[in-house]
Amino acid sequence: MTPTVNNSVRNGVDTAALFATLDAVKAAPQAASFQFRASNEWLNGTHSRSTIHGYFGVGEERTHERAFEADADHPTVLVGQDNAPTPVEYLLHALAACLTAGLVNIAAARGVRLTEVRSIVAGDIDLNGILGLDPAVRNGFEKISVRFTIKGDAPADVLRAVLEQSRARSAVFDMLTNHVPVDVEVETA
Repeated sequence: MTPTVNNSVRNGVDTAALFATLDAVKAAPQAASFQFRASNEWLNGTHSRSTIHGYFGVGEERTHERAFEADADHPTVLVGQDNAPTPVEYLLHALAACLTAGLVNIAAARGVRLTEVRSIVAGDIDLNGILGLDPAVRNGFEKISVRFTIKGDAPADVLRAVLEQSRARSAVFDMLTNHVPVDVEVETA
């Protein structure tokens, strides 16, 4: 028996489903409105746990196939117990993951087969800001750098163009480089 080959799957991406999604959103733009959520609970010290399960999308409340948990903490040198990555490390992970997902989808849509995608994301931060020791120092990263290694069946200029398109369409890159309003409310007991 000859195995069936699905030519619409490239780089693990079902390109037929990708293009169908694009067409569906073009036909019904309101379907593009999503709200993602995470709930967080303090555990001890600087250790907390977020649960990611429910979200709103395509006009209704939805859930992931399972709930995801992500712990965050600080290393012991920063008064934590080193139970998990720091919140700023998750931000670096989010940027790398978003750029990578976009890159893989765009490459698949353009017919480019990838053989390797790796990145290193680094963020420089001065703790004088967070610790309140110098009001002139910002609390967050001063600079983030991303370095990709991409290999596939396309010339280097095409691979660079795929990465550039991923950067241009990345939600996380956009949130980091453009001001996003953040409302913070509190309920006390």
